[in-house]
Amino acid sequence: MDVQPLNWPEAFDKIQIGNPGGAMTDFEPQDVTVAGDRSPDRRPVTIRRQVVLVADLAGTMVFAIEGAHAAIRAGLDLLGVLVLSFVVALGGGIIRDLLIGATPPSAIRDWRYPVLAFVAGLATFLLHLQVESVPAALLTTLDAVGLALFAVAGAEKALDFNIHPFMATLMGAMTGCGGGVIRDMLLARVPVVLVADIYASAAWAGAAVVVVGRRFSCSPALAAALGFVACFLLRMAAVRFGWQLPRIAG
Repeated sequence: MDVQPLNWPEAFDKIQIGNPGGAMTDFEPQDVTVAGDRSPDRRPVTIRRQVVLVADLAGTMVFAIEGAHAAIRAGLDLLGVLVLSFVVALGGGIIRDLLIGATPPSAIRDWRYPVLAFVAGLATFLLHLQVESVPAALLTTLDAVGLALFAVAGAEKALDFNIHPFMATLMGAMTGCGGGVIRDMLLARVPVVLVADIYASAAWAGAAVVVVGRRFSCSPALAAALGFVACFLLRMAAVRFGWQLPRIAG
């Protein structure tokens, strides 16, 4: 009986790495590292991860403060403040991750997200007098910053999971607005994103800029920066000039 020698490189290539369904559980679905690999293709993946992480964490802090501020103004207790901090900061990202198959969501898998949300919410509760004295214009600016950060992070992460570009823009808008929608539902009011000056549209526009930038081979950092600027400027211009989408008067 002849025994054929095993070709290890060929055999290794036939091994399917990942879940039984074929989806990778790591952040980058097609990011497979082989021991000893020094391929230059690893650098773009690392940059994309860093861009999404920085944008996600910064947006988490901003929206956690906003959620806590809304809870305080609604007369909620400490638990209510922390719940709204978590929901506003991480609700949109959790919905995004579930929709694109990034499970468990980053907000649950990475302890930094909930800890940052709770710490920011607790700090806002303890320093509520100082927060109340912050000018409304500054709060609006911070909200626009958080919206832009989340829109960029959502689009970048969706693209990295091979989501269709158009759907990636929607995931960016979902990331920026999802937490606020859940907040308003918990407070029994019409979601602000449906009636306010251009808000969700600004998030979608910023995400679209990210997608177009990546389509034209811009670096992840540059595409994210352009998307952030587009979303932020559009949101601030809408507030300044009272821009709104068409509506039927009734």
